[in-house]
Amino acid sequence: MSFPFYKQFDLMDCGPTCLRMIARHYGRNFKVQTLRQYCEINREGVSLLGIYNAAKKIGFDTDAVKTSIKGLEECELPVILHWRQNHFVVLYKIKNNKFYIADPGTGHIKLNLEDFSRNWVENEDSDEGLALLLSPTPQFYENANEAGSEVRWSFLFKYFMVYRKLVIQLLFGLAAGSLLQLIAPFLTQSIVDIGINTRNLNFIYIILIAQGALIIGRISVDFIRSWILLHISIRINISILTDFIIKLMKLPMVFFDTKMTGDIMQRMNDQKKIETFLTGTALTTLFSIFNLLIFSIVIAYYNSTIFFVFLISSMLYMGWIVLFLKRRKELNYKSFEISAKNQSNVVQLIAGMQEIKLNNCEQQKRWEWEDIQASLFNINVKNLTLSQYQQGGSTLINEGKNLLIAFLSAKAVIDGDMTLGAMVAVQYIIGQLNGPIEQMLGFIQGFQDARISLERLNEIYQMEDEELPGKEWNQDLPVHKDIHINQLSFRYPGTGNLPVLKDINLHIPQGKTTAIVGMSGSGKTTILKLLLRFYKPDEGEIKIGTASLNNISYKTWRNECGVVMQDGFIFSDSIEHNIAVGESPANQEKLKHAIKIANIQDFIDGLPLGLNTKIGAEGNGISQGQLQRMLIARAVYKDPEYIFFDEATNSLDANNESVIMNNLKEFFTGRTVIIVAHRLSTVKDADNIIVLDKGSIIEQGTHQELTQLKGAYYLLVKNQLELGT
Repeated sequence: MSFPFYKQFDLMDCGPTCLRMIARHYGRNFKVQTLRQYCEINREGVSLLGIYNAAKKIGFDTDAVKTSIKGLEECELPVILHWRQNHFVVLYKIKNNKFYIADPGTGHIKLNLEDFSRNWVENEDSDEGLALLLSPTPQFYENANEAGSEVRWSFLFKYFMVYRKLVIQLLFGLAAGSLLQLIAPFLTQSIVDIGINTRNLNFIYIILIAQGALIIGRISVDFIRSWILLHISIRINISILTDFIIKLMKLPMVFFDTKMTGDIMQRMNDQKKIETFLTGTALTTLFSIFNLLIFSIVIAYYNSTIFFVFLISSMLYMGWIVLFLKRRKELNYKSFEISAKNQSNVVQLIAGMQEIKLNNCEQQKRWEWEDIQASLFNINVKNLTLSQYQQGGSTLINEGKNLLIAFLSAKAVIDGDMTLGAMVAVQYIIGQLNGPIEQMLGFIQGFQDARISLERLNEIYQMEDEELPGKEWNQDLPVHKDIHINQLSFRYPGTGNLPVLKDINLHIPQGKTTAIVGMSGSGKTTILKLLLRFYKPDEGEIKIGTASLNNISYKTWRNECGVVMQDGFIFSDSIEHNIAVGESPANQEKLKHAIKIANIQDFIDGLPLGLNTKIGAEGNGISQGQLQRMLIARAVYKDPEYIFFDEATNSLDANNESVIMNNLKEFFTGRTVIIVAHRLSTVKDADNIIVLDKGSIIEQGTHQELTQLKGAYYLLVKNQLELGT
């Protein structure tokens, strides 16, 4: 029994996926999402400690060790290895100095001692590497297999059911095309056996006309089938992608914090792979299998010996191709490794040219590059040799089969067991059958790719929405809108991370301005993100009046929040649409008001198209200060009950900041405002100033009270103003 393999869904998923493979090896299925949570994966990936803790949680007795290759041979396999200092793989077998690896990024590979050592050993001066030993305990077998951890194709059927009539027409088209092809060899036989033997030219004319009609019919069927296929594939593609984006927009904010943009884009490309497989590869292969069966029956009808020769040789052909797949995978793995090293080396050469020349190390760096080129050449030689063996053997089998069938056909004609026309028909059929055999191999690879893509999509659909559909959410805010934070503690995902906030108790009164200050990393922005429900607190509670924030609808709450974050985003759209986000057409009075408060009228007037000027990635570039003013205008346009500013003016010059802060004073009246800032000018007029240090509140009061106290706040701002001694 081969070791189970799962491909990692995302760039940072190697650790949880390795654990998933080992759990499956011992008979338990776990969703990768469950293992991600146990590993406390974050945007930087997962640590060995995270995998260790996750393994403990699902019932493994585990130990992280630093050992040599000899020590590794004495360990109970499988084990998880720290690979190339930035990856995790599973070592599941050592035999005859060969190391069998399940790499979640690549697949099953077999390495010799030298290659294994180069990838696993920490450095050249040591012969040791890191390994995580795992052994199942009784608790592991008490865990139930998780439903939904395997691939489900069922949710795709609903998309096809909408177009079931077109799918039926398509299948009829495939069958019609196969039948038209089936008639062709019999017509060819009749030309030889009847037309030529009887020297009946008129009969040959009739048969040729019939063949021409069949060709036109087959082309027409192919045209119609292509149009139907295009119609189905595009609509299914759009439907799957639309549903995926809808689902994506329902997921919690924390999902996007732990996912790389490339991983999310990959999932969007996955649906294209599935659609291509289902409407392209699968249907073409279905058509080919149908042809294979029909033409095989026809060959058996003509001559059973030829049929068995074709069958055995086709199996040999497929076996020969499959025989080289494992070796090809190993070479691809090495080629990828060396190519990645080559790319990094070239980038380093170009980017570091100044340092190379200053330190006179041109020769050393060139030799390093040449060593890599030599390794690439050796890999290319091995790839070429393998391709020649594979291609030579397959060509020999295929052509040998054709020659043997030609001989058997000719012998059958001489022996009187087959007519000359039948021999020509058999040669035609053999030519038609070579294609389906090759397509079967492509179908297997396409199925594997589509299966992995489907599993990635299934994982997204199995995640819980931000607003659970079964829960009753408060659609209105309470009358009293004070914010109460009680005993709140929070730690960012990631094993070993220390708490960012500890036992925070805070009252933010309605209609007042509260400022939060502190050194970088003290937890200021984290409080804002918890209030905006990016994350859920580990402990404690946030209340709006008497209502728990957890029970208020996300849309209701965010509808009342105007936000300017440090990393605010500008869309590739007009200035008007960037300010009045989600509202079209914009309310012109509100728009003018927002522009005035954010002090960007002069900037807009200086543009040829004014408010219709396109900005963002595909439009006019704007400075960081202009971007912040645009975000402030967006928050003001929303006319919210609550205002959250996170360093909203840190990129503004002193004049702009002074004007905007004066404009905002009137706008803030009657609203609950929370400002996170370093600049004293932004926070000095706040009704209450909260001073954070290492996740705890150490001071609070007005600017006057805190400066007189001469504590932490005084030290923070003393360099910004002359506060006296």
